[in-house]
Order: sequence, then structure tokens, then C-alpha cells
Amino acid sequence: MDKLTTYREAVKATLLAWHAYVSRATPKNGTDAECIFDDERGNYILVFVGWHEGNRKQSVYIFIRIKDGKIWIEEDWTDRGIADELIRAGIPKEDIVLAFQPPELRHLTEFAVA
Repeated sequence: MDKLTTYREAVKATLLAWHAYVSRATPKNGTDAECIFDDERGNYILVFVGWHEGNRKQSVYIFIRIKDGKIWIEEDWTDRGIADELIRAGIPKEDIVLAFQPPELRHLTEFAVA
């Protein structure tokens, strides 16, 4: 399996595991957790959508992109950190970018800067 396919599968498996977890652990308040996978453009999202107390709710819980041969974590509201889960799935730190960190501070992390 090539690197891109490996990364796609690792990202999707991680998001599906989180989807199962939040679907069990989050009280049903009129919103649903949904995974959105776009292999063609390299976008992978776990989002909450729905209605709660008469208001439309939507929030991105996890947003990951595969760009330039690396995994870019754009949004991560988990308590454990998606990057650590991707490392356990076999993705090297040098291929993970914490894109939610400002570019000028990324060198302070143990992950790729870009």
C-alpha cells in the first residue's frame, strides 16, 4: 500500500473510532455526529450538526487534511489529541502538521512545521 493510501486509511479509521465514541458518550440533544470523507481532495471531518433548543448547531470537532504528503490537523477538540492516535496508527511525527498552531510556533512542537 502506498503512503497516501496508508494515511487516508489511518485518518478514516481514527475518525470512525471517534465517531463511535462520541455517538455513545455524548447525550442526545438534537445533534448528530457525522463523518465526512473526501478522498479526492484529502479532507476528513467529524462534525456535530442538528438543532438544539430551537437553534441550529454545527461544530467541527476534528478536521484533518492530507496535503503535500503530510497530515495536517486543522481542528482537534478531543481531550486526547488526534496526533497521538495517528502516531499509534503508524504515522511518523515528521508527517504530521499541527495546522491549528500558528506557523511561527510550530517549530516548538515535536511535529512537522509544514
